[in-house]
Order: sequence, then C-alpha cells, then structure tokens
Amino acid sequence: MAEERVRVAVDARGVAEVAMVRADKMNALDPEMFRALIAAIAQLRADPKVRAVVLHGEGRAFCAGLDKESLQGIAGDGASAVGDIVPRTHGLANFWQQVAWGWRELPVPVIAAVHGVAFGGGLQVALGADVRCVHPEAKLSVMEIRWGLVPDMAGCVLLTELCRGDVARELTFTGRIVSGMEAQALGLATRVSNDPLEDARQMARQIAAGNPDAVRAAKRLFNTATPVDAARVLVAEAFEQQRLIGSVNQREAVMAALENRAPVFRR
Repeated sequence: MAEERVRVAVDARGVAEVAMVRADKMNALDPEMFRALIAAIAQLRADPKVRAVVLHGEGRAFCAGLDKESLQGIAGDGASAVGDIVPRTHGLANFWQQVAWGWRELPVPVIAAVHGVAFGGGLQVALGADVRCVHPEAKLSVMEIRWGLVPDMAGCVLLTELCRGDVARELTFTGRIVSGMEAQALGLATRVSNDPLEDARQMARQIAAGNPDAVRAAKRLFNTATPVDAARVLVAEAFEQQRLIGSVNQREAVMAALENRAPVFRR
C-alpha cells in the first residue's frame, strides 16, 4: 500500500481540513504528494457540502518544497524526469501547477495555515490559498533559483497578484528567506498568528456559517477581478521552465546545492 501523503476530513459544518502528512520529510513534494494534493482538490470540488477549506502540514513544517530525490532526478534525467509540461492537463494548469492553482479554482475559500517552512513549491501551494495565516517565525522563500529554475507552479501569477512587482522580482531573483513577519509586510501572508492552524480553523468556521451562495459568488468575483492574465502566464511558466530543466547550468545549480558548494556556471 502506498504511503499516505494527504488526509482530507470534512466536518458537519462543511469545513474541510486538508493535511499534508509526510511529516518525516517536512511534507516535501514528491510525485506521490503531487498526485495526492490533486486528488484532494478534485474530491473537495465534487463535494457540495464543503463551505471552506483549511490547508496545513503536519509536523515541523508546512511544506519544504521539492524533495531531494525529485531534484536529483531532474538533475540526472533532465526534462524526461517531468515530461512535457506545456500541455494543459487541468483547465488552465498543467499537472505540476494544479497543486497550487487548484486551490484558487475551488469554488469555496481556502485558508492556508503556515508554520515552520514554506519553500519553493511549498510556498506556491500556500500562495494558491485565498488567505494565509502564518507563524511569525515561519520561513518562506521563492527558492527555485537555488535549483536553477523559475517558479512554475502558478507562482508567477500568484506572486504578481500579492506583491509589488519589484518585490516579486527580488524574491524570485535572490531566493532569500523571509520570516512570517516580513512575509506579511511584503504581501505573502494575510495575517501573522502564533497559532496559525487554530486561527485558520476559526476563520473557516466563520466563513462556513455565512450564506454559502454569497461566499461562492464573492470568490468568483475576486477571481474574475484579478488583473493578471493567468492563462497566458501559466503557459509562459511552463515554456520557460521546460527550457531550463536539464540544461547545463540548471544541473550545475542542483549539484552545487546538494553538495553544499558554490556553483560554477557556464556563460
């Protein structure tokens, strides 16, 4: 039997909890975690009883991003490790983008409770939520540059919506780590909380007690109101990432990071 990656529970009020349960790996994203998150999104979309969703990670972290085995696979096998990522497999998104973009397209609000770390793909999963409750000492990073890549799980759309353009660029170009406190100032966090999971649960219960038709209508309106051309940017993400995966400098970035040394890039 495959190891469990995600657990979904829906209470009598219509509040769903989605927990990433790969705690021993800080909920790092491997292919099984991608599939489990996508399955959870599809399950919630099909359940008319759901009124709000709480998304969190068990253990020491929300999500540490791609796991090392997946990164080593990209470095070793290049583009063949992930296949053709340009075709759309889930509406506007491809398979890899769906774990973040899928929360945006759920018809009900999603609140992410972020503690520990949310790095790279893990941060993008959190950014897909409508609201983020973040611990002040949490660590967040657009970490893809460390691996010689760009954010390609809807991160470019979501960052552009949440941050000033120069902030999104700086975080993406540098990959620096910010605290939960700074994340709120920059727009990555909605609110700072010493108990983000409990605050997310309380918010979800409050939302679930409101008129579900109005809540769903509000989410549709806000999704429509975004100035970002999501369809175009999501495809552009895939094109850019596909060009990078397996390239000489991208492989060098991964190996240098895994070997804890300075990379030597070709011009």
